Amino acid sequence: MDRGQPTPEPAAADHVAPGPSVIAPVRAVVRLRRCVRLLRKRCLPPTAVRPDSEPRAPRAHPEQPQFFTFDGPAELSSRPPRKKRRRRRVVLYPETSRKYRPRVERRSRAQRCLLLLVAIVGFQVLNAIENLDDNSQRYDLDGLEKALQRAVFGQPAAVERIVALLRDYLATHVHSRPLLLALHGPSGVGKSHVGRLLARHFRAVLEDGALVLQYHVRHHCPEPRAAEDCRQELARRVADVVARAEAEEKTPLLVLDDVELLPPALLDELHGFLQPQRSHHFHNAIYVLLSGNGGAEVTRFVLQNASRALALRADGAHGAGAAAVAAQAEEELRASLRALLVREHPLWQVATIVPFLLLDKGDVVNCFRDEMAGEGFFPEQARAELLAAQLSYYRVAGREFAVTGCKQVVATVNLL
Repeated sequence: MDRGQPTPEPAAADHVAPGPSVIAPVRAVVRLRRCVRLLRKRCLPPTAVRPDSEPRAPRAHPEQPQFFTFDGPAELSSRPPRKKRRRRRVVLYPETSRKYRPRVERRSRAQRCLLLLVAIVGFQVLNAIENLDDNSQRYDLDGLEKALQRAVFGQPAAVERIVALLRDYLATHVHSRPLLLALHGPSGVGKSHVGRLLARHFRAVLEDGALVLQYHVRHHCPEPRAAEDCRQELARRVADVVARAEAEEKTPLLVLDDVELLPPALLDELHGFLQPQRSHHFHNAIYVLLSGNGGAEVTRFVLQNASRALALRADGAHGAGAAAVAAQAEEELRASLRALLVREHPLWQVATIVPFLLLDKGDVVNCFRDEMAGEGFFPEQARAELLAAQLSYYRVAGREFAVTGCKQVVATVNLL
């Protein structure tokens, strides 16, 4: 047989097989389908694999391209559902327009004014507290206290009270009433000496002697002179001092000695200086009245309470018990003095009374030594005790109180 011609099949065959042009495409389709199914089984999870081979429609996705698959609708329903993503809320930004509270919740303007007023008052109070020390430092009260304790013998309680009253009063410059100190006690206990020391100290710290007035009744208003003339002169001198002090923004000192000899007209004039209707110039002043009124009451009180006189003279160094006894005894003495003095004139009702007690023999000896040193003598202790023994004393409960205090010390030392 020639090439190119097909070999004839035997005639005995009952079935004629289809030609090669039909079998080849069918086999290719079957083979392709098997490969696709095998690939699908490998890609899907075990639970998603189904035995059936029904074709299913491709799932459309907006972001991925569509591919043709042979999976049926049963396989599509067997897939695990995807979690739905939560949709984020829209972020709201504040508007540019200003928001206003309802009228009910608005803050009143009065609250702001009140807060401002509280702030101003607090600032003023703080400023005043800071200026307290600045105003009192001008008068050097610490130096005054040391000078009084060093030069005044036997009166530690009186000195402490005077300095405390001055410290409280001089903490500020503006006052509603003047400070009236009334020093009462028998003769020779140191009242006039304290007045001289106060005048000397204030002249030094104020740097102006015109702001300190020392008025001695025996010298400025003797008995033959008319009381009305003395009253007018005293009023003029006091008015000049307080007016000058007000111009310089300082606190003047007015010391009046031998007040027990003042006529009633001058006591009325002094009482008028303390009245509220007076000009504020008279309120910023310190009046120190030195009087022998009540000396007999002080002497009687000390002699009757000689057992606790030491506690009364204590300056706080003997313990809290002695200080309490001293405060109680001093309060009783001040109350009895005030009740006695008010009967004479209402001026003593508004005065701050400071009693001066009797001096014992040891205090008189110190007075002699101090005077001897001031006159150029050697302050020998034995000689001072010998001179002190020449004076008269009250002898009560084993203690000796000088009858005239240190009144005769100067005259006795001058005879040496």
